[in-house]
Amino acid sequence: MREHRLGCAGILLAAAGAVAAVLAWAPRARVSVHGGFEGRQRDLSVLYIDLPLVAAGGAFVPLAVCLLTLRTLRRPWLAAAAATGALVLGIWGLLSWWTPYRPPEIVY
Repeated sequence: MREHRLGCAGILLAAAGAVAAVLAWAPRARVSVHGGFEGRQRDLSVLYIDLPLVAAGGAFVPLAVCLLTLRTLRRPWLAAAAATGALVLGIWGLLSWWTPYRPPEIVY
């Protein structure tokens, strides 16, 4: 029964990580979807390239850290803390590194 609880906790952790990563990423991607001034700089590739990668990273990074910590230390509370830390560091790294492409605006 304990394995079932750990499995459910892992699935919930992956879902929460994916949702948190997408919610942290979405405000920066809004410029590419709406297109900025008069829709000139619209880049919809953020929806079919970046969005799945951000969601997958948000789901798999904390889950992998949780599983590795469980396998090595065998402490569920420590695995949850390590996974939360990995998610926070992953979102911080995403927000500090990823910036959507914006071509320069031409002023006439």
